[in-house]
Amino acid sequence: MSESSGERRLTVAQALIAFLQAQHVERDGHEQPFFAGCFGIFGHGNLAGIGQALQQTPAFRYYQSRNEQAQVHVAISYAKMKNRLQTFACTSSIGPGATNMLTGAATATVNRLPVLLLPGDIFARRNVAPVLQQLESESSQDISVNDCFKPVSRYWDRISRPEQLLTSLPEAMRVLTSPAETGAVTLALPQDVQTEAFNFPGELFSKHVWRIARNRPDARAVQLAAQWIRASRRPLIVAGGGTLYSDAADALRTLVEQTGIPVGETMAGKGSLRFDHPLNLGAIGATGTLAANTIARDADLVIGIGTRYSDFTTASKTAFQSPDVRFVNVNVASFDAAKHSGLALVGDARVTLDELGQALGGYVVERSYRESAERLHAEWESEVDRIYAQRLTPLPSQGELIGAVNELGDPEGVMVCAAGSLPGDLHKLWRSRHPKQYQLEYGYSCMGFEIAGGLGAKMADASREVYVLVGDGSYLMMSSEIVTSIQEGYKLTIVLMDNGGFKSIGALSRSLGQSGFGTRYVYPKAGGLPGDDAPGEDLPVDLAANARSLGACVIECQTYADVVSALDSARAMDRTTVIYVKNDRFESVPNYASWWDVAVSEVSNMPGVQEARAEWERGRARERYFFS
Repeated sequence: MSESSGERRLTVAQALIAFLQAQHVERDGHEQPFFAGCFGIFGHGNLAGIGQALQQTPAFRYYQSRNEQAQVHVAISYAKMKNRLQTFACTSSIGPGATNMLTGAATATVNRLPVLLLPGDIFARRNVAPVLQQLESESSQDISVNDCFKPVSRYWDRISRPEQLLTSLPEAMRVLTSPAETGAVTLALPQDVQTEAFNFPGELFSKHVWRIARNRPDARAVQLAAQWIRASRRPLIVAGGGTLYSDAADALRTLVEQTGIPVGETMAGKGSLRFDHPLNLGAIGATGTLAANTIARDADLVIGIGTRYSDFTTASKTAFQSPDVRFVNVNVASFDAAKHSGLALVGDARVTLDELGQALGGYVVERSYRESAERLHAEWESEVDRIYAQRLTPLPSQGELIGAVNELGDPEGVMVCAAGSLPGDLHKLWRSRHPKQYQLEYGYSCMGFEIAGGLGAKMADASREVYVLVGDGSYLMMSSEIVTSIQEGYKLTIVLMDNGGFKSIGALSRSLGQSGFGTRYVYPKAGGLPGDDAPGEDLPVDLAANARSLGACVIECQTYADVVSALDSARAMDRTTVIYVKNDRFESVPNYASWWDVAVSEVSNMPGVQEARAEWERGRARERYFFS
């Protein structure tokens, strides 16, 4: 490596890693490196390029993963814990290694979480094509499997010449560090170009600090929002993930206590207000509480803070039934701030809430409305107590197992989950004691995220206990990062609930009159797999033995009492511990004045489906459009 006239002669891969090392972010006076290192699995498409560059740059830590999708999940969970102010790069070879990362890229972009993807690519010089793992096209030579990343990336580029780094890398960082535009950024790196040397200007590798602004909303919009709030009789706050990413939990609590406006929380926003605050109505929407959904039904003003109003949040546009309902939307992204024809307050949530509080000086909701909200909060807490104390036999319910972890786990710990029926039950039942305790990936609801996501959360804050709640279906899709957690010394407590199949979709199938078709882990009979209404022989799968074979400590449980004891024992373990327990497949937490639009077959010879269709049509009739 030589330097002259301020230039550094480096390979493309070496220059890329040197650039990433120099990138920092700053918000509120706190500065830190943006990249915590690079996860990767090496193959012929990145070993000699990115692999060699990482090998000679030990200060930029390389982490070995077991699955390319999982390494992206680790990165985005880490970024979520860090309020999007830090993340990882992830590298793979060309071919299946690259496309394995597609699901992770979609998960990142849907959830607006930053991650940099560096997949290897086909030879730029083309003379040896078709190379191993190359997708050939009869209509173009400028295509590879990495083009699949375009629709799931917020920024995409293919580096075909070394000097393209000079313009591509700053654009990649602009997107990664933007609160409004962040998501997956993909830089496809042809395997021959990675190893090419070029005289890069030294300035490319100088320390660069990306300052994360707390943009203020339009002053007139704030004043108008305050007028709308003062004119309302039944206002409701919907706290979304942006509340947490902007570190606005304290500002939210101040506004709530100043005005008496109650709060419902989205999946991403749960923890914005402590569960025991008398004006926290808990989860809202399709997986919401009776308290939040009752208030939402009659709300005449909805103040959305950092929410994108997913169909779960709005109960498929049925949650807000007041004919006079209006929306005030606080969001860093104008795209989300404009939803539901709302009054858009485009700006940082914390700054906006502070300014809105000042504009609302002296305003409080009517006493009867506040008392109604507080009564509903107390009634809901009694319902959670009831579910936590069920003690069903012979198998415990999912609800009581959630209660065991929530009540007996470390109150400063973090719970991680993603898919199946657990997210819905957790959204209703989990009592969040601090803003980072509830880490639920539900924008993409990606099965297999849980254990890798738990590792990312633990790496972001190793001082906290991390509890991963996962069902047998998600566990079987991706348990590989148990090995990585042990290799790197990041202890997880994994509560593995085995209900013999896909519990969530089984329940959905039964609600649609389809008897749990295709959702049980049993041997097929004549005619295929049996539904829940027919007997079936369970498969001889030993998930506890599987976890033990990956290096985890394993505690096998049969009862609720066993799980209580196991949670205590797990605290003393020195490495990742799996608490394995079978739970009831059919016992579910009820829906509370909510609905979710899953279209049912319009014609069928199955009576259950016919009944479900009639019920669906009644629900569909309640869906709304919102206009200003």
